[in-house]
Amino acid sequence: MTGKAVLIAQMTDIHVGFAPDEKPEELNLTRFRATLKRLIEGPNRPDLLVLSGDITDHGDAESFSKTVALLADCPIPILPMVGNHDSREGLLGAFPQVVPAEGGFLHYVVDAGLGLRIICLDTLEDGRHGGAFCEARAAWLAARLAEAPDTPTLIFMHHPPVVAGIDWMDPAPGEDWITRLHTVLEGQSQVLAIHCGHLHRQISTSFAGIPLGVTPSVAPLVAMDLTPIDQHVPDERELITTEPPTYAIHRWDGEALVSHYERAGDWQVLARFTPALQGMIEGMFAERE
Repeated sequence: MTGKAVLIAQMTDIHVGFAPDEKPEELNLTRFRATLKRLIEGPNRPDLLVLSGDITDHGDAESFSKTVALLADCPIPILPMVGNHDSREGLLGAFPQVVPAEGGFLHYVVDAGLGLRIICLDTLEDGRHGGAFCEARAAWLAARLAEAPDTPTLIFMHHPPVVAGIDWMDPAPGEDWITRLHTVLEGQSQVLAIHCGHLHRQISTSFAGIPLGVTPSVAPLVAMDLTPIDQHVPDERELITTEPPTYAIHRWDGEALVSHYERAGDWQVLARFTPALQGMIEGMFAERE
């Protein structure tokens, strides 16, 4: 455990296997490697690492094998999840610690420490880009929430159940799976937050009265364009950009959950805690007394 708080890192939408012929290494593996290096060698090494779906681009064994090889020396326990670009079979082969539940869904519950419960949901429907949450999964989630109605809970899922305004990535308003999930979560005050991936951008909103965040991707990001799109008229708009890979760290201290986001890349340090700045730091702490 890290200090007096639990740190839960989230990396999402890595898309290993996209443009695999790039040399010397495919772009997404390079971005994944840089993000993982920052996570492990930086000052905020987490207690858990959630990979919240679209770990691969095609769900194939080779891409999962590359992922596992890169993670081989990772000292952080990993919670892998399935996204719409993955396959359940591929994920199970790469991460045998995931045990499929009844019906074959890859959802599970983890004790994160300091009284925090993590629920990882499976929103995959084979052949569909958007999310899914059937009656069986709704019943499973309702039962898990009923088991611990007073325990602080954090939910991870790949697909955001909201319309964010990025037209070509969004679900249709009021899709059945979204309505079904809303019904299960409404009034569940123990759920502190929902954190998702899929949209490749940082987004903050709420769902069923619960704070909802979307963590940006490790793979190249989706361009921020909130204007409507006509699927029949190619308008030369930007779709994907080379903005830096990003990850989240969700900090739980036993009372409050706070989410931080950092880009992985090179930057210049403009100040360090040296004797010259000691007075400033001490003064800031003095204000808290």
